[in-house]
Amino acid sequence: MDDVNLTGAAPPRVLTVAGSDSGGGAGIQADLKTMLALGTHGMSVIAAVTAQNSLGVQGSWELPLEAVRAQYRSVADDIGVQAVKTGMLASAPLVATVAELLAGSAAPVVVDPVGVSKHGDPLLAGDAVGALRDRLLPVATVATPNLDEVAQLTGIEVTGEAGLREAAAALLEHGPRWALIKGGHLPGEAVDLLTDGTEEHWLRAPRHDNRHTHGTGCTLASALAAYLARGLPVPEAGRAAKAYTTGAIAAGFALGAGLGPVDHGWRLRGRG
Repeated sequence: MDDVNLTGAAPPRVLTVAGSDSGGGAGIQADLKTMLALGTHGMSVIAAVTAQNSLGVQGSWELPLEAVRAQYRSVADDIGVQAVKTGMLASAPLVATVAELLAGSAAPVVVDPVGVSKHGDPLLAGDAVGALRDRLLPVATVATPNLDEVAQLTGIEVTGEAGLREAAAALLEHGPRWALIKGGHLPGEAVDLLTDGTEEHWLRAPRHDNRHTHGTGCTLASALAAYLARGLPVPEAGRAAKAYTTGAIAAGFALGAGLGPVDHGWRLRGRG
């Protein structure tokens, strides 16, 4: 699918509501890179700021609720949005505020329920899990948890591919229209399950031997939002997002002394 806009018209508009990653591999930075790579115009509501590099998260700070509301209203009321992606929201008040804002939007919403960083650093307060489950999941068009986040939200521990269906069913009970359960932590090929409880789409890709995978979850959710903004139905958007993310993982590169990021520009550089 052609991801380049050659018409001069404004590209589809996608908004990310998430935390900033100062190292540029995940969070707002990964979201905007992905949106650009997929031919959309990325915009942002920064909900938190992290001091972060290839070794981990050294600190994080939430923005005031009024700053989050003002950013959202500024963009939504003037420019408009055709899809929204949420990421790190850190606290229960931030989750509730974002859920309230998105409840009034007609645009599809991709919720990436970020709980822990790639390095194991907590990015969601313990008392925010309930708010995310009860307030944000019900406004989601698609929720995209990994297996750790599934356990955090539903209590279900997935140990094999067969468990993805049970995890999806449990997540769908909390209100998202679709669940994309990411099985990347399972052995074997990288398999995800995308389902609305009626139809199932198994998204499979070869596993690449590359440790530099920082930002994978943010990238997949942002790619999904970008393709939804471009008008693709959820199953087709899911397959396209999986293909883009798989290429980005294959092309991930070393950066700093720890885990490097996936390569959001892999198509532009012919890598992967």
